Amino acid sequence: MRKNSIKNTRVNAEVQRELSNILHNGIKDPRVAPMTSVVSVEVAPDLKTCKAYISVLGDKKAQEDTVQGLRSAEGYIRRELARTINMRNTPVIEFILDQSIEYGVAMSRKIDEVTRNLKDGEGE
Repeated sequence: MRKNSIKNTRVNAEVQRELSNILHNGIKDPRVAPMTSVVSVEVAPDLKTCKAYISVLGDKKAQEDTVQGLRSAEGYIRRELARTINMRNTPVIEFILDQSIEYGVAMSRKIDEVTRNLKDGEGE
């Protein structure tokens, strides 16, 4: 994998920040869950494409509905992104569901359960 340049890292951070603002303030689609966050963004060096990793707090159906809603609102999101960020090209955005936060919470619960069981075993 290629190492990101400083410019690309800055572009990624700026696009991530603006996408978060657009998702929280601009999207009116009822399919998009209110607890949706942009985890990370990878903009291609030529600024033509962008992968936006999103995390949705909710069940499987809420996650699928949110991704569907974001894909249908891609034109609006790109237009808002072009309006707020001065870039040569506004990238085509691909929304990808990121399960890492959900996975981390599940692992944390399992660790807590194991430590609780160990403490209960010591007290006997």
